Amino acid sequence: MIKEILLPDLGEGIEGAEVSEVSVSVGSKIDKDAIILVLESDKASMEIPAEISGVVSEILVSPGDEVKTGQLLIKVKIESDDAVLVPPIVPVEPLSPPSSADLVAPTNLEKAKVQASEELFSGNLKENHLFASPGVRKLSRELGISLKMIKGTGPKNRITRDDLHSYIKRQMSMSSGEAPVLKKEIDFSKWGKVETLKLSKINKITGERLQQAWQEIPHVTQYDKADITDIDLLRKKLKIKGVEKGIKVTFLPFVMKAVSLVLKEMPKFNSSLDHTNKNLIIKNYYNIGVAVDTPNGLTVPCVKDVDQKSIFELSKELMDLSSRARNKKLKPEDLKGSTFTISSLGGIGGTAFSPIVNPPEVAILGVSKSEWSQVFNKKKKEFEPKYLMPFSLSYDHRVIDGAAAASFTSRVCQVLLDENNFLK
Repeated sequence: MIKEILLPDLGEGIEGAEVSEVSVSVGSKIDKDAIILVLESDKASMEIPAEISGVVSEILVSPGDEVKTGQLLIKVKIESDDAVLVPPIVPVEPLSPPSSADLVAPTNLEKAKVQASEELFSGNLKENHLFASPGVRKLSRELGISLKMIKGTGPKNRITRDDLHSYIKRQMSMSSGEAPVLKKEIDFSKWGKVETLKLSKINKITGERLQQAWQEIPHVTQYDKADITDIDLLRKKLKIKGVEKGIKVTFLPFVMKAVSLVLKEMPKFNSSLDHTNKNLIIKNYYNIGVAVDTPNGLTVPCVKDVDQKSIFELSKELMDLSSRARNKKLKPEDLKGSTFTISSLGGIGGTAFSPIVNPPEVAILGVSKSEWSQVFNKKKKEFEPKYLMPFSLSYDHRVIDGAAAASFTSRVCQVLLDENNFLK
């Protein structure tokens, strides 16, 4: 019996990914949960496990292909007895490509622009000599677009679906009278020795998403400092106990726990705007994304139900997620469902920074390096040493106003003063 393995949902905001490695071959035997593909998305490199055991009968994707949720990956031949135990796989209906009728009809002047652009890219290439997946070729035929007009950005100049979409957007912008902005090429080698370092897939797409977030979200950042003198003493005590359990206790779990408590009190910070931007979706669960710097770029795994976990549980989970993120072992479910993000640079340095909101969330907390400072005690009328943690809150001003943001950071400071909030 032949069963199909489809690409599962990769997480919020991840529409697709590029195949970087195919780990199986036709005729090879695979077990359930064995890795069949490695994908590179805008957030992480992810291993895709097999949902069933059997023998690979057909592979439908290759390295460099762009794949989307619900797309057929491989076919597996299984024994009929095993088939009874396998739950049915419900394919996700892929987004239908836009029809040529949906494209804006250009004016005579705009047609001239389009024709000039086509002549620029056409050259003497033949479509049969271009690299592109069957899906991209089919879509280009349906839209009446010649692939020789498009410059490929994939391996071996392969034309990806993103390249095709970019070409369509460029033509539509011409038809609306808006010329695409092209960066002028500069020969930096004229002034000295240079080295070209190719960006990873994660670097490129993360950059695009951050640019989009910065343009679409009206960002404001609130800065504050929290007195963590007493909490740091508690952390050091728990750190000793953690060594016995093989758990590294850092300060980040305390910040996560404090934030989850404040999010319950101020639910707007734990929300998202809906697709119309007219309604606010309040989430009654507290999943915190944690930005992790890896050799391949920034990725944001998610810790679920932070409000229900102890400092030791959070520390252990952070160790696991950070390790798997750096070794490209994250699974799609590790990247789904975050309601708020924390980016911590406390272990590196710096006094403050303004993090960019991670859509569809409405706020993000940035933690900087803590330091000892002399703080004036009004009651004692004298200065005393305090261990202070500078932090910043960037937020979507469409949802949150300045007064609410100041209240949020002040409340975080208050929660971090009481060690009883972290002993539950």
